[in-house]
Amino acid sequence: MNNRSLPLALALGSALVTGILAHAASAEDLTIGLAAAPTSVDPQFYVLGPNSAMARNIFDGLVNQDDRQQIQPALAESWEMVDDTTWLFHLRDGVTFHDGSDFDAADVVASINRVPLAAENSPSSFMTYIQDVASIEVVDPLTVRITTHAPAPLLLNSLSRIAILPAELEETPTEVLNQGESVIGTGPFRFVSWSPNDNVVLARNDDYWGEPAEWDQVTFRVFTNPSARVAAILSGDVDLIESVPTADNALLLEDDAIEVVTTSSNRVMYLHMDQDRATSPFAAGPDGDNPLVDDAVRRAVSLAINREGLVERIMDGQGVVAGQLVPEGYFGWSPDIAVDPYDPEAARALLAEAGYPDGFTLTFHASNDRYPNDEQIAQAIGQMLTRVGIETDIVTLPASVYFSRASALEFSFIMGGAAAETGEASGVLGPLLETFSENGGRGNRGRYSNPDFDAALTAARETLDDNAREALLQEAMEIGMADLGAIPVFFLAHSWAVDDGIEYGGRTDGYTLAYDVHPTE
Repeated sequence: MNNRSLPLALALGSALVTGILAHAASAEDLTIGLAAAPTSVDPQFYVLGPNSAMARNIFDGLVNQDDRQQIQPALAESWEMVDDTTWLFHLRDGVTFHDGSDFDAADVVASINRVPLAAENSPSSFMTYIQDVASIEVVDPLTVRITTHAPAPLLLNSLSRIAILPAELEETPTEVLNQGESVIGTGPFRFVSWSPNDNVVLARNDDYWGEPAEWDQVTFRVFTNPSARVAAILSGDVDLIESVPTADNALLLEDDAIEVVTTSSNRVMYLHMDQDRATSPFAAGPDGDNPLVDDAVRRAVSLAINREGLVERIMDGQGVVAGQLVPEGYFGWSPDIAVDPYDPEAARALLAEAGYPDGFTLTFHASNDRYPNDEQIAQAIGQMLTRVGIETDIVTLPASVYFSRASALEFSFIMGGAAAETGEASGVLGPLLETFSENGGRGNRGRYSNPDFDAALTAARETLDDNAREALLQEAMEIGMADLGAIPVFFLAHSWAVDDGIEYGGRTDGYTLAYDVHPTE
């Protein structure tokens, strides 16, 4: 047992005894411990993991993604391509919203038309997922026609990200939904209440179009403190927790009343650097200019990072080093991109060649409650950069403050995590590296821009042939990684601790969906 686990084990000694007695979950109710709080209950407002995961409990798309991010029919039972730019979606009959109103084609049209409204003031909007749509219209109550600007082979992947709401909410702003009004979907659970940074309560939708959920009521409680989250599962206060702290994995495995579930992840931890401003607020060489605009400096930063050390020592082995933005096996992964080795000598040489033989000053901003061990990762990377001559200060902030400030470009060098939300490479290449605009690059907080990258990504989005499309995505990935528009560090593993009275298989996107939690037989 390492030093980080010892205080926790001592503090929880009694919990190990009482927890065994309290573990059995009620057949009617389920309590889940979340690692991060949803920041909105508007499912179209902010592309953020906790928001998207919560929305999937309440809302459906035309299509949904399964636990391995494969596309499955949802509110659309089937679809067909009439020609290269025209799609017909045949909707599921007999579906009702949580308020009892009938679902039909008008709701689909209104929901997609609402996305620009929900995008107002969003730190990272859903606009990228509808940018292919030129028009959408009702053919009949159970048929929708979508016309795209150009061939859009990834349209289904994109539409899996768009929640469908009742048509009357088309003009309803986010702030109204966030007051708890009109949070109405067709999903397996209906909205009951939301206490920001504390809990979300849902109730079973008895009229769900699929099999009814197992639970009458589900309470999602937020425990941003990892030790508190572990204490909650050990004491039986919750039935399941997500994001098992790596340092406490062994402790939980020792408890016979708890199972730890781990799955591979497509979420990459990455670094974004200010590449757009000649002078930057928190990065300066001796002349006061921004060193991060230099390709050689960015490569030096990458070479200064001991990725394997971070995975082994900070993450206790729960992760995979990354040299690109999707893991091997994902559509668009390039076999021609190698992970940068840990080479501090080469990093120092590159800095000298770039005109910084004595390094420069940098402040590294990161979250401290969003990702597993995020503050410790930032501290370790800061020490690595300092060792090669980049004098680095570390500032970590709660995610609720950090991401909005990062999106406002208040920082120079930041850390984030991004998942291939669509199940393939464009789902992360577009938000992180596409040139920032109204419709693209909305998560591009470093303001990287390369016309060749944009051209390859745009062509991929319009190419129907799978092999040709994958080659274009690989080309875009290779351009972005050669430029280091973002520096990939490692892929997270997703983990859950579950009471032995229930079972949960886990998901590659890391979402915790109550519908997929079942009592053990």
